Amino acid sequence: MTNGWIGTGSRQLNGGGKPANSGRSILPWEAPSIRNPIQKVLSTLSAHRVRALLIGGQACVFYGAAEFSRDTDLALLASDDNLALLRAALRDLHARRIAVPPFEQQFLLRGHAIHFRCYHPDALNMRIDIMAVMRGVDPFDLLWERRAHLIDDDNQHYELISLQDLVRSKKTQRDKDWPMIRRLVEADFVAHEKPSETDVGFWLRESRTPAMLINLARAHPDQTAKLIPSRSLLSAASTGNEREIETGLQQEEQREREADRTYWGPLRRELEALRHAEGTSEQEV
Repeated sequence: MTNGWIGTGSRQLNGGGKPANSGRSILPWEAPSIRNPIQKVLSTLSAHRVRALLIGGQACVFYGAAEFSRDTDLALLASDDNLALLRAALRDLHARRIAVPPFEQQFLLRGHAIHFRCYHPDALNMRIDIMAVMRGVDPFDLLWERRAHLIDDDNQHYELISLQDLVRSKKTQRDKDWPMIRRLVEADFVAHEKPSETDVGFWLRESRTPAMLINLARAHPDQTAKLIPSRSLLSAASTGNEREIETGLQQEEQREREADRTYWGPLRRELEALRHAEGTSEQEV
């Protein structure tokens, strides 16, 4: 990838860079001469002033933990005004709703995702998935305060979920999300030559790499000790017990997977009822 995103003050990562808060970013993107469907989606949302944050696979790409994602996943403010702005942006993208639930505020506020496909020539067949509520993740207004800011070569501005919030959003029942969490934290670790206490705390709380946790515990024993009550496997990191760390990581993952299954159970039953009642044909926005 060539660097089509511009900014100042970020640390280099994997030949490109990573987002930073307060509008400082250097990010990898396709060359400006190449028509990019994701860029078209984001620029359209920006032009309509939709308050939304890029999440999911595309956010992982920006943070250096993935190379490619087909979809555009967004968290957004589910207010009446913002949904009206989103609807106008989707119409500009010639988007159609492709699955249940309907594009209604009530479903977003209950935690459902709403799915669209674009038919604009510059974003043909690009899928957009919209959410307003995510399990284990703070409300949108707090996500917005912590967001990263992106600027492209055409001076278009975009908003990205923070790395810390992205990691929280990935604690699901899906197999693919757990290796991604590990890569996200490792990529952030590699990007910091002079980490702050906040950086170290994030890695101690979220790293899923035993060797990394052991090294962090050795280098920052006091900070590790303070976090043991909230993450018990850090006790094993302090003693260098890699096997016990692995067991603790497996237990953490199992708890989160089960919590996610419990959360989605009633939502999935609601979706099945909607599919039975409405079918799954595409509908105009």
